[in-house]
Amino acid sequence: MISKNIPIGEVLKEYGYINEEQLSQALSYQKENRGKRLGGILIELGFITEKQMLTALAQRLNLRQIELQAVSVDVQAVEKIPEQLAKKYGILALEQTEHGLMVALNDPLNFYGIEDVRQTVGQELEILLCEKAPLEKALHFYYSEVAARDAAKRANVSQENEVEEIELEEGDGDTPIINLLNMLVQRAYTTTASDIHIEPFEDKTIVRMRIDGVIVDYVTLQKGLHASLIARIKILSNLDIAERRVPQDGHFRTRVGEEMVNIRVSVIPTVFGEKAVLRLLAGNAVIENVGSYGMIPEDYEKFRKILKSPNGIIYITGPTGSGKSTTLYMILEEMSRKQINVSTIEDPVEKNIPRINQMQTNQMAGLTFDVGLRALLRQDPDVIMVGETRDAETAAISIRAAITGHLVLSTLHTNNAAASIVRLVDMGMEPYMIASSLVGVVAQRLMRRVCPECSVLEAPSLEERLFLGDRAPSLVRRAKGCARCNHTGYRGRVAVHEIICVDGEIRKMISGSASVEEIAAYAEKEQGMKPLAARGLELVEKGETTVDELVKIAYYS
Repeated sequence: MISKNIPIGEVLKEYGYINEEQLSQALSYQKENRGKRLGGILIELGFITEKQMLTALAQRLNLRQIELQAVSVDVQAVEKIPEQLAKKYGILALEQTEHGLMVALNDPLNFYGIEDVRQTVGQELEILLCEKAPLEKALHFYYSEVAARDAAKRANVSQENEVEEIELEEGDGDTPIINLLNMLVQRAYTTTASDIHIEPFEDKTIVRMRIDGVIVDYVTLQKGLHASLIARIKILSNLDIAERRVPQDGHFRTRVGEEMVNIRVSVIPTVFGEKAVLRLLAGNAVIENVGSYGMIPEDYEKFRKILKSPNGIIYITGPTGSGKSTTLYMILEEMSRKQINVSTIEDPVEKNIPRINQMQTNQMAGLTFDVGLRALLRQDPDVIMVGETRDAETAAISIRAAITGHLVLSTLHTNNAAASIVRLVDMGMEPYMIASSLVGVVAQRLMRRVCPECSVLEAPSLEERLFLGDRAPSLVRRAKGCARCNHTGYRGRVAVHEIICVDGEIRKMISGSASVEEIAAYAEKEQGMKPLAARGLELVEKGETTVDELVKIAYYS
């Protein structure tokens, strides 16, 4: 049991973290701000760090200090403390032990809160100390998991008992189906999942989520819930509920916490019912080096020079899920702060950006990329973003816009930067038009980061050494899998880029119909371009990712 007679100021003085004068200042400040605790005031005044405070308390109270990110959390243990209580006192249950409930908290001197939780769970608490920011993040993360699983459980029970009729049209958030869908979206958002897959099979419905590019099984639902869940999705997306024989596409927005999330919906008929895929178009993905568009300094400097072009066309290329749209939105957000007119034509608008004029295509109304792009050219734009160059007509209008004094940003589905140039020729563009308009091409991929908690260092296999060649390191990281990484072995992703700046020589090569290999060889030799595979190999050498991830990059580039 923790003793209540812990003068925190004296403890910190004893460990040499503060002096008498600083303690006096903090006590004076506390008299004027009676709601604040002394430890928090000392941190606020900059006299100590949170880590110093926790270290002193851990030593005095004989408690263990932990890095919460490195600890496995049992969701069943989390459920033992009611969400409202856990968030009120900042206490997260970690696991059930033979001695009691192991919990993590930031303030071990909050005796009232600790006692309240102890009385509620009816067992002793084994206390561990952790920093406040990771704790608040973990509380939000794990209780969204609890809520989603609880919603699925209640929906399954209501289906088994057939007690409750679900009125989908009413929008009553308390009905099991509506609550289930809300919780699935919230859970996907907190785990930064990009897609929710709702898949019907003969005797059940499986919900899976794509996290860091990999689909992970999430929850199994009763077969009888499927039709109601799909109907709810269709209502929100303004789709035809009665039509079950043809694919349908739609879109809706919903609030998750403080943010509005755009969700793109695709429904297709399968042999056991309609399958729905919900793509979350939200800016909640963790991006490293966001100030440099996720690029390393060398690539960022090269890309900045391209972006300074007053006119021309810049393509971001890569397969689906390579982060092209995320990169474009980072660029647009920076441009929105300038005194220029920026307009976009997208399908759909994934993120609303202040001071940017965004237009969404509408196939039913005849608003296609080429129609919308023609209209934008009459809107006095400085910069135009075309969500995707899908056909020859869109490519031709984009190129003409670039030649007539506009900066155009767009995406292409090609495997590497040099291949984009040849792809435009294949689409019917004249080489001299491409040479006149193109200012740069960026090929991008996302590689999964190996989980730092469970990965191990091992010698590469013979097959891996042959693949890596002369640069094969003596040890490489192996993905294993733990609770922190959803047992995938990976946590988070990192972008790699390949950038070609279109200079005078490359313009001549394009006009002369040079091959992909010739353009790439020139860019490597004269511009220092590093291919995607070489960038990926650097990450393998640093131990940030695995050879398996590098193989994917090498295969597609």
